[in-house]
Amino acid sequence: MDATLSATEITALLGRGTRFEGKLHFEGRVRIDGVFKGEIKSDDTLIIGDGADVHAEIDVATVIIRGGVVHGNIRAKTALELHAPGRLVGNIQSPSVFIDRGVEFQGNCRMDAGDDAKPATGTKATPTATPAS
Repeated sequence: MDATLSATEITALLGRGTRFEGKLHFEGRVRIDGVFKGEIKSDDTLIIGDGADVHAEIDVATVIIRGGVVHGNIRAKTALELHAPGRLVGNIQSPSVFIDRGVEFQGNCRMDAGDDAKPATGTKATPTATPAS
């Protein structure tokens, strides 16, 4: 498989109008645009799209929230991106965090490498949520 193609190709899609409840473990790049409740684990990339309604504990390498609503804690081993008009209610932990203007975020943010880091090295932030227009 071409390395360039595999970096951007969607491996699986939970589209609009679909509902899934349970544990999701995957390789590759998965996008959720539907309803998901449960647990998500991977060493790869999870994309939360517009219209998604996710209630889950998420532990993956990279999380990209492009829209929709996420309720639950997120541990992203590599990076976490929150893009407007996304909404996140839960705590996040990642060494790299991007929060776009217009994102609604309620929770704590800890930016460190994860389990190997000492608790004293974490940074807690309480970002100001921008009201929806």
